[in-house]
Amino acid sequence: MNALSRRSERMLRVDQAGEFGATRIYAGQLAVMGTRGPHSTEIAGMAAQEIEHQARFDAMIAQRGVRPTLLQPVWSVAGFALGAATALIGPEAAMACTAAIETEIDRHYTEQLDELGDEDPELGEAILKFRDEERQHRDAALAAGAEKAPAYPLLFHAIRMGCRVAIKLSERI
Repeated sequence: MNALSRRSERMLRVDQAGEFGATRIYAGQLAVMGTRGPHSTEIAGMAAQEIEHQARFDAMIAQRGVRPTLLQPVWSVAGFALGAATALIGPEAAMACTAAIETEIDRHYTEQLDELGDEDPELGEAILKFRDEERQHRDAALAAGAEKAPAYPLLFHAIRMGCRVAIKLSERI
């Protein structure tokens, strides 16, 4: 297997895991907040985009025969729990969760694009499109009051750290 194949496989594995985790976070938030809570319309819209992102990566994984992360059951529970917990704190905390995760995903996707260059145009196109949409999610969360969440700096940085750990683990396991 050449370096490009290993690189693309690693990227697909972690990106699919991340998009799956995002769908679980929003599911947890909506389970607590319902469809009529503050920001639930925005959350439902972001969730729909994350489902589309995951579907695209799912298709690429299947097409290319890439093994998904073995940690998917962990990310299912952890993502839902994170979403539910932040929603229980309040709508601003739910938005802080989105701001933190999307800030980290922007960094992650940008690094992937730099590493990938033009070696895998199909994957690069997906990452670029999704990165731009994740930036929109981050900006929407900030506009919705993410920074008003209780202990925002602590919450923001703790979630970003957890996201970094999940990325490193999902790339390989």
